Amino acid sequence: MAVSLFWMGLALLGILQVQAQPRPQIPAPDLSRVPLQADFLPKEFEGTWYVVGLAGNAFTRAEQEQYKMYTTTYRLQEDNSYRVTSTLLRGNRCDKFVRSFVPKGQPGQFTLANIEGYGLQDYTVKVMRTNYNEFAMVYFKKSVDNTDYFKMTLYGRSEELRPDLKEDFKNLVKSLGLTDNNILFPAKVEKCIHVKA
Repeated sequence: MAVSLFWMGLALLGILQVQAQPRPQIPAPDLSRVPLQADFLPKEFEGTWYVVGLAGNAFTRAEQEQYKMYTTTYRLQEDNSYRVTSTLLRGNRCDKFVRSFVPKGQPGQFTLANIEGYGLQDYTVKVMRTNYNEFAMVYFKKSVDNTDYFKMTLYGRSEELRPDLKEDFKNLVKSLGLTDNNILFPAKVEKCIHVKA
């Protein structure tokens, strides 16, 4: 009896863990549908970007309150990879996450270095649109446990972007299968976003 209760408890725990990681309802678009910035200029893309907008198949507007603005800094390396540092407010402290994006395929497209170390099957980054000095729209897709999660990030060189750029971002996101419910604009914060990466 005790043994069967033990196994039943483990089975229930497994079910709860699966439920805690919801599977996205919207499939990732085929990469051929995701635009790529023509004539990508790696040096001009380098520097710090504010995360002004987010959209993805694992986001819902109901979670808007949870998301705070953060920064991501791209440092171009000699091998044309980027050392990427994101600085964000977690609780009451500034957390930094560092990773490397290495070129994959066409200019402006990357993958994560040491992908196996992150427990991922695939990871793709595509710079979709940018004018380098004001905004960028970047696509990210990761595959884990045979499930594709994708997001698009609206970056700004400053904390505020023109309303028309936010509208362009919404339109691009919707063209790739997401809805208004999947689009978030993180709240501005003063803490952490002005820390040097």
